[in-house]
Amino acid sequence: MTDPRVERHAKVLVDYCVRAEEGDRILIEGTPQAEPLIRAVFRHLLEAGAHPVLGLTLTGLETGAGVDDVFMAEASDEQLEFTPPLVLQAYQTFEGRIRIHSQTNTKALTNIEPSRMARRASGIAPILRAQFERGGAGAFKWVTTLHPTQAYAQDAEMSLDEYEDFVYAACHVDRDDDDPVAHWTSVQQEQARVLQALKGKGAVHVQGPHCDLTLSVKDRVFMNSSGRFNFPDGEIYTGPVEDSADGWVRFTYPSQRLGREVNGVELHFEQGRVTSATADKNEAYLLKTLDTDAGSRYLGEFAIGTNYGIQRYTGNILFDEKIGGSFHVALGSGYPETGSTNVSAIHWDMICDLRKDSVITFDDEEVYRDGSFTV
Repeated sequence: MTDPRVERHAKVLVDYCVRAEEGDRILIEGTPQAEPLIRAVFRHLLEAGAHPVLGLTLTGLETGAGVDDVFMAEASDEQLEFTPPLVLQAYQTFEGRIRIHSQTNTKALTNIEPSRMARRASGIAPILRAQFERGGAGAFKWVTTLHPTQAYAQDAEMSLDEYEDFVYAACHVDRDDDDPVAHWTSVQQEQARVLQALKGKGAVHVQGPHCDLTLSVKDRVFMNSSGRFNFPDGEIYTGPVEDSADGWVRFTYPSQRLGREVNGVELHFEQGRVTSATADKNEAYLLKTLDTDAGSRYLGEFAIGTNYGIQRYTGNILFDEKIGGSFHVALGSGYPETGSTNVSAIHWDMICDLRKDSVITFDDEEVYRDGSFTV
């Protein structure tokens, strides 16, 4: 018998996140471990009159190769830089995509040389660019979510049952007497109120025990992230003016990327560019990734997490970047709909806690203190 929470999860993904309509071609990306959710999504897409197209991979969704571990260990440089044409065509022409992560080993790519990961990033960069550009134009409805596995539960230091409860509660699909669409609609409305108060602002200053960072959002657009692109969700984000970031930040949570945990990251910015970077763990990987391309040392995103139902670090960016009372920045590619012009093969989120002795000002006006908006 299918877990009723899985059914509610699938229905929200189809009806609310990608807003499937008759005739829509929707790519479903997933692995066999997500079969219960994939089946439910597939069925709901058919009910909506859409055309589900299943892109099933054996291990991981990070490289677009279908068998991440074998590919990254054995592919030649030419193969690493090859762009999967069928995936690219779907991103360039389909109406939507639902990606369902369900890894059984989150460390499968940990020992791959950073230079090989950088080459693969360049290979799949056209896919990422199509996602951002068509998504920003409203022509591509995409959402990324997660189906619980033992691997994710272990990373979060929970049992599988505990982790399932955490995931479905964060998505607000855990109770049959709740309306998850109504919940996410209310999140959208509250965040819209905050965004209205920030409209037209320019200079941002984030201060706290772990950061003293200034940047500009002049003429940039803050996006209301309330379940359309990530699920679960809860953040507001924009693309900073590319040459505006100055100061420093030491990220309070470990940063996960492609199976590697980089801990204790501290970045210093001058005129938008990372001029120095250190880490307590995997510093060499951090530095190599920062040199991926011309855009990888610049910020593509500045965001504030607003999901107060997520209050603990789990080792998964889908949840961790939404932690209520935190902010995060992303190195690399920005979202064109925000006004960002930064282009890179990477988009790497890093998170900092703001729940104590911290303040954010916009044009010298306080808008946020100790983990909550004050406007």
